Amino acid sequence: MVWNVDWQVFINGGDVSQSMRPYLTSLSASDKEGTQSDTCDLTFSDTDGQLRLPDRGALLGLSLQGVSVFNGTISGVTSSGSRSGGRVLKVSAKGFDDRGKVKEPQQFHMDDASLEAFLGAAAKKAGLSGISVDADLASITRDYWAADNESFLHLGQRLAREVYATFKIRQDRAVFVPRGKDLGLPPVLGNANGGNVISWAISPATGRNDFTEIEVRYLDRQTGRIEMESVSLDNDRDLPASVNRIRTIATDRDQAKQVAQSRKNEADDQAGGGSVAIDIAPHAQAEALFVLTGARSGVDGIYRIAGRTHTASRSSGARTSLQLKQPKEGAGKDDR
Repeated sequence: MVWNVDWQVFINGGDVSQSMRPYLTSLSASDKEGTQSDTCDLTFSDTDGQLRLPDRGALLGLSLQGVSVFNGTISGVTSSGSRSGGRVLKVSAKGFDDRGKVKEPQQFHMDDASLEAFLGAAAKKAGLSGISVDADLASITRDYWAADNESFLHLGQRLAREVYATFKIRQDRAVFVPRGKDLGLPPVLGNANGGNVISWAISPATGRNDFTEIEVRYLDRQTGRIEMESVSLDNDRDLPASVNRIRTIATDRDQAKQVAQSRKNEADDQAGGGSVAIDIAPHAQAEALFVLTGARSGVDGIYRIAGRTHTASRSSGARTSLQLKQPKEGAGKDDR
């Protein structure tokens, strides 16, 4: 069988596509929002065990139709087989090498520092070349930051949840950006009326936002009292006043504001979504916009891509699967 998508695989920077072509049977590459690592899987026919096992930690790159869709390190190899089904070798990779200092617990603190400075120091201790912190988050300043026996991986994940950001490590560098921010990525177009959409399952309005306000408690150090910071939630339904009170206490008013705004952004993000499968679209990335047409009124509109997985095989073609969130521009509203 002949592949209907052009692909290239690189190991430690070298193009090994031609030597792999007789054996590679399927591939997948995922890019997800939040704190989840990029992943890639390559599956090979391993008749008689003739394939050499790749080294764990080797650099692996994958391109589809000339577009780079994954760069990371090999994390594991699995051999499987049966008497009747032959032998298969599956090579798995992550966006970064999860061994060594990136998982080493850190214990240090910084006073009167920015988020960018604190994460930069933690990234250096983890052996990375650095971290890119978006300007909207870089200047967040607190009088005390601490890593209390946390690895850089766990520290970044914790702070990302607090400010609703995307935190990722890609090879030897990390990124930290607000989730849902327009990063200038090319949009993905989907036409469900005889176009490139294969299937969809979308709930454009899930009704998860059941509160009208979020409250976060914080300690006022000047008065020694517990105070409250609140933010109103956008909701076009006629709901009685109700408050989502966050259990944890923030260290000061600024942190309380950040936590409240983060929870508001998360509530807006979860207002609707679903999944769609389209013909292979190598340029699709998490955090880009997906524009759907041809489905129906109330479903057509614009969504944010929360996750993307490219899959291809020698026997069944290629497709791109998208996880969608944050409906807008008509999605969720049937105005007929």
